[in-house]
Amino acid sequence: MDSIINLQKKIVPELTDLLVQRYQILRQVSHEYPIGRRALAARLGLSERVLRSQVDFLKKSGLLAFSAAGMSVTDEGMNILTELADYVRKLQDISFLENTLSETLHIGRVVIIPGDSDQEDIVKREIGRTAARILSKLLGDGGKHIVAVSGGTTMAAMAANITGSQPDTMVVPARGGLGDNVELQANTIATVLAQRMGAAYRQLYVPDSVSEEILNSILREDIGVRSVVDIIKRADILVHGVGRASIMARHRRLPPEVISRLEADGAVGEAFGQYCALDGRQVFMTNNAGLMLQDLQHIGTIIGVAGGRSKAAAILSVIRASRQDILITDEAAAREIIRMSSAKA
Repeated sequence: MDSIINLQKKIVPELTDLLVQRYQILRQVSHEYPIGRRALAARLGLSERVLRSQVDFLKKSGLLAFSAAGMSVTDEGMNILTELADYVRKLQDISFLENTLSETLHIGRVVIIPGDSDQEDIVKREIGRTAARILSKLLGDGGKHIVAVSGGTTMAAMAANITGSQPDTMVVPARGGLGDNVELQANTIATVLAQRMGAAYRQLYVPDSVSEEILNSILREDIGVRSVVDIIKRADILVHGVGRASIMARHRRLPPEVISRLEADGAVGEAFGQYCALDGRQVFMTNNAGLMLQDLQHIGTIIGVAGGRSKAAAILSVIRASRQDILITDEAAAREIIRMSSAKA
């Protein structure tokens, strides 16, 4: 396939651009259906004239359906979209980038979505969809699993895209609550994920960033909380996001003096309430029941999910601080991580 792609790029490069454009149209509609032409053109940065000719072609090919509410992708279109994903990645040299990043970070598998989550919300949703697909394959081995998940927008996208039936799976939050946005908390994401798979789930009713004294008291006196924490510690699959240290510190309402200390100590990334410097040093941690970075060594498969050029340093810091088996990110973050790693060297 690689030789055919190279020939195509040299002889008919315009065909490559056209294929990628049609793929992007199908991908966008699949996430935002039903959607009208004007809104779709704005999302993709295309003129309505250019878009019209492309969607008319896709409709005649049976890949798009039109209704009064807008466009949607047909079943055949969804199959084509799935089959095209790997081909488009090769066209855009994403596979080479994945191998390079995998070797740079010493991670077994890296999956990269074209684009930049900072600029295109659809890229973040595509990362979530990819994470859902990978998790489904891991759970499809017929065994019993405990899946721990963290919170965040990308993780919410994963939960929204999960499919399949997994009655023997237990889903738990990796940590307690965080902030006011209930929809993005690990408890909520664990619940949505479990309900969509027909799996069992447990919730962890412990506020984030409580004092060590209060946390120890809760774990000592509340049998229910303690039993959930025991299940979390036995998770064999972990899917988690990565946060930027400064943003997560403010979400957790850390005192100004702590935030200043984090900045002075070079904290750039956060996972599980633990803040890491670019070289992987853990510089601060909040008190919370659930998983911590040191617990990751006991988990069978760890999947890190995060994208956006602005998160490159955060991703790199967390990877250097902990073991990761699979990284799902986007092109912008990947290229920036490679640049930062090369500069460091």
